[in-house]
Amino acid sequence: MVAIAGAIIKQRTGTFDPSTYRDRYQEALRELIEAKIKGVAIKPRAVSAPSPVIDLMAALKLSLAQEASAKGGRTNKEKRTQAAPDRRQPSLLLPASGGRKRKAEPTREPATTSRRRKKA
Repeated sequence: MVAIAGAIIKQRTGTFDPSTYRDRYQEALRELIEAKIKGVAIKPRAVSAPSPVIDLMAALKLSLAQEASAKGGRTNKEKRTQAAPDRRQPSLLLPASGGRKRKAEPTREPATTSRRRKKA
């Protein structure tokens, strides 16, 4: 890496000639001073107005409100309250306690108990 850095520095080194570069700030300052000396009225340069800042949170709320009204006015809470049908295959369900209570469905195969290993 040091050799590569040295090679890049050797390629980029050379003599500096400041006459090849223009100092635009210095030129504009000279023109301004000369205009003041001559008594010419100086016109300020037009400054472009910055673009308006968008409130992202308000835009998001507005788009969500428009989307909800376009889909029939249902909100997420209304969608959650509707019970989705149980699409799981009853033959693959394992008997487990806990969770919400359901109607007992007869199992086709006898349930086997599994033993858990003890952690050391």
